Amino acid sequence: MSNKNSLPQDTGFKKEIGVFGGISIIGGIMIGSGIFYLGSYVLERTHMSMGLALLCWIIGGLVSILGGLCFAELGACDPKSGGMVVYMNKAYHPSVGYSFGFTSWIISGSGSIAALAIALPTALANFFDLSEMGVKIVAIILIIALTAYNCFGIKLGSMLQNVSMVAKLIPIAIILFAGLFLGKQSPDLSLVPADGTEVSFGGMLGMIAFATVATLWAYEGWTNLNPVAEEMKNPGRDLPRALILGIGAITILYALFNFAIYRVLPAEQVSSLIGDGDLYLGTHVAKEIFGGAGGGLILATQLIAIFGSLNGMIIAFPRYYYEMAEDGHFFKNHGTLNKYGVPQVALISQAVISIILVLLRNLDELTSLVVFAGMVYNVLVILAVIIYRKKFPNMERPYKAWGYPVTVVIAVVLFAALMLNTLMEDPKTALIGLIVPIIGVGCWFFFDRKLQKEGK
Repeated sequence: MSNKNSLPQDTGFKKEIGVFGGISIIGGIMIGSGIFYLGSYVLERTHMSMGLALLCWIIGGLVSILGGLCFAELGACDPKSGGMVVYMNKAYHPSVGYSFGFTSWIISGSGSIAALAIALPTALANFFDLSEMGVKIVAIILIIALTAYNCFGIKLGSMLQNVSMVAKLIPIAIILFAGLFLGKQSPDLSLVPADGTEVSFGGMLGMIAFATVATLWAYEGWTNLNPVAEEMKNPGRDLPRALILGIGAITILYALFNFAIYRVLPAEQVSSLIGDGDLYLGTHVAKEIFGGAGGGLILATQLIAIFGSLNGMIIAFPRYYYEMAEDGHFFKNHGTLNKYGVPQVALISQAVISIILVLLRNLDELTSLVVFAGMVYNVLVILAVIIYRKKFPNMERPYKAWGYPVTVVIAVVLFAALMLNTLMEDPKTALIGLIVPIIGVGCWFFFDRKLQKEGK
């Protein structure tokens, strides 16, 4: 059995990522296509109340920030490649962290990459008359190209992430400021359903929780900086700053972007568009302000946003598989680095699984199976902050979670409540989503028994 020291070691990773690079990685993953359509779902779930919808966007950001504070402490005191895998291994049992990495490898990580790779050409399908197979071919080319590119070092991958981050923020900022300052509407921000529905206090809390879950899809991705902590120049300082600044800035961005929509589009038009299934309200804002060119601006922004999110995921996820292999409980070749200091075999295997998932039907259903399991792992990692402090009291902590232990407990309660809400809304999918993690635990014991036989 391998016994790892908790102190960082020189494993061959290149320390190339600074604060802005860290912000670009999580921001690049978080700001995908969700900013353009999830606002409609939030409005639907709050009965078209713009005030409640904005409140839910802010709550979603605060929940993510509370979780980010916990991840920042763990990443700063234990800056190992693998992130969540490492923390759960040390806090609970090695099979727990392993099951998270295994789930990412089989479905959640590779499946998310596959979904984004499909989403990008799908946005172009109407312009270039792409067939379903044409979309999949483009998706496969994207996965292969970005995987190959990221095999040449984290510096190149981080540079591309920085460029795409800036490139997509510029048009988003243009639309945001144009809507705020040129919009002529005075939206009703009262915290009551706009359709006249009477809701009890308990019903109101449930409605807010249900709508907040929708916003968390847009915030998803902030957990993916920790896997590259070992490649940050000064993780004890830079990782907490990148997490807190990144999540905080994106919370403000999402709230202002949705408010800008309310400033331009009358409530009646918003309700009509959503009722007709037209969820991309930002497109109508851009057309309203900039005319025909506005549609092209939104399309370009969506493509850049999806591309940046795809690249960020391809960078982050293989670090989980590297850590699993380095611990001796995964395929050995996944625990090696190429001459550029990146886990090339892990990158390639991830690409292969992603391509297989691209070729499968009902991809959305496949990737949604792990949403509930993802929430379980978030709760386990947040609780790991308390366990780390008890198990490793002498570990150096360059950053400590603000407001500990109150903020940690609040974060756990909020995530657990949202998890319970998800279980109640879709119990079948939630329960099925736990099957792969259970298989992952079984695989850990298989590799562990093999190691024992080899006398390691």
